[in-house]
Amino acid sequence: MKRRVVCFGELLLRLSAPGRERLLQTPGLEVHVGGAEANVAVSLARFGHEAAMVSTVPGNALGEAAVGELRRHGVDTGHVRAGAGRMGLYFLSHGALHRPSEVLYDRADSAFGRSADYDWERLLEGAHWLHLSGVTPALGEATAQATLAATRAARRRGVMVSFDGNFRRKLWQAWDGDAATLLRQIFAECDLLFADHRDIAVVLGTHAGSEGEAAVAEAAAQAFSAFPHLRWLASTLRTQHSVDWHSLSALMFGRGGERYRGPDYELRAIVDRIGTGDAFAAGVLHGLLSEMEPLGGLRFGLGAACLKHSLPGDFNLSTREDVEAFVAEAGFHVRR
Repeated sequence: MKRRVVCFGELLLRLSAPGRERLLQTPGLEVHVGGAEANVAVSLARFGHEAAMVSTVPGNALGEAAVGELRRHGVDTGHVRAGAGRMGLYFLSHGALHRPSEVLYDRADSAFGRSADYDWERLLEGAHWLHLSGVTPALGEATAQATLAATRAARRRGVMVSFDGNFRRKLWQAWDGDAATLLRQIFAECDLLFADHRDIAVVLGTHAGSEGEAAVAEAAAQAFSAFPHLRWLASTLRTQHSVDWHSLSALMFGRGGERYRGPDYELRAIVDRIGTGDAFAAGVLHGLLSEMEPLGGLRFGLGAACLKHSLPGDFNLSTREDVEAFVAEAGFHVRR
């Protein structure tokens, strides 16, 4: 069943060093369109849902190219507007072996960062879900207030709200933002959180008395106690053996005490891990939108995240059939 999901956030251009080079080791950069919420919108569109993007881009060739890329993947871009300011950028050099990847943001004074006035009553018409992430309120007072206004409008209209923690300490520090206070107000409007014990610690000022799965379970209990609208909390579990070899699983907790754990996957020879959390979020949302059993939705989200590791760029270009085949362990035979 198609359900409309509205995603709100900044569209970015990613400029990557080729292969495993450092930035400008050779004079060339590869360009991809990205952004946490846009990544989710693309995935949901490819899974067969009606995904719409709300954002602001500069009225120039860069903004037009970013919007066109979303549209190419089936995202409704009718509510992406042009405004004054520049295109947000980030630069990426992929790590290798024991040298980690590095990201350099260049998004100050972007068209999106300048924008705060959105008509959420109109933008949320016909929506079943609103999806946002912690990157947007971290950009500045204007976008923080816009995020809070969006979640409150969704609550008034009966639109479900999902929020991915994505805590970015440096972005908050750049404008001396009160992350705990603002995020606490946003979390209070959410039905679904993608968060772990570190995100909950920032918002509630708590400290986990355990590690790993137990720490996330403890944080989930704290979140359900603090936020009465919250229905679900989901999180990935990642162990990094090297840049190219990770172990990945996932957890999901329900307000009624439900607890689900996905299988463990070994991911070797990773192509690109950027956007894998967004792929997970989109997969879990797909499970809820499709009224799958919670464990089935969690496994679908985890499968989507695993497949994203095999794809360059921010977007997970896997289809619903691709993820279902992975979850069913259909194997590696050439599909003809």
